[in-house]
Amino acid sequence: MIAVSFALPAESSGLVGLLRDRKSDEAGIIRGKIDNKEVAVFHTGVGRKSCQGKIDNFLRANLPRILISAGFAGAIRQDFQVGDLILSENFSDQPLLFEAQRILSNRGACTSKLFTSPSVIESSNERIELGRAHDAVAVDMETEFIAEACAARSIPMLSVRVISDSLREPFPAPPSVLFDIARQRTNLPKLLRYLITHPRASLGLMRFANQIARARKELTEALAALLRELPA
Repeated sequence: MIAVSFALPAESSGLVGLLRDRKSDEAGIIRGKIDNKEVAVFHTGVGRKSCQGKIDNFLRANLPRILISAGFAGAIRQDFQVGDLILSENFSDQPLLFEAQRILSNRGACTSKLFTSPSVIESSNERIELGRAHDAVAVDMETEFIAEACAARSIPMLSVRVISDSLREPFPAPPSVLFDIARQRTNLPKLLRYLITHPRASLGLMRFANQIARARKELTEALAALLRELPA
């Protein structure tokens, strides 16, 4: 079985839609097949606190042959844009990384460093400094903890991320308005209050929804190719 982790269903919905014989269990794990390969999709939530508990629970009950840590990431360099695919060289198993480079060679996937941040990075200047300090091209909030859990159990892991927001196409509102990490969901009353006081933000939210759709499509197609060609 190949397991694929995402932070949120907004990232996984495209891949889940491709699974044949799809079933969900009481733990929220979605199981199905792609080309007769058994696939398990699960969600870790956003950030360290949620991710560590959920990845440990999943690996306690399941022993995948391969785990793909997938999802969205924010660009922290000017030359990366929404829809760009990132294969993380600092978190991925090297033989798996080599196979992924081959499989995704026609999709323009970049092999580079990913940085896992303890918090959402909002400022463009802070993003640029973060990229310089860690020699990274993108930032997320889960991959490091997933890699640690897999390494502790000798499970080969591949990190695949797609850029969902960039320095040119940033968040349309403060991250705390878009997503409440403590609650692991959007606080709708807070978002509505923000939109009332910042009416132009509605256009930004529409733009951001299109960004997310573009990023999810690229990620889904890349993951489908990997799941079809990686060894079962």
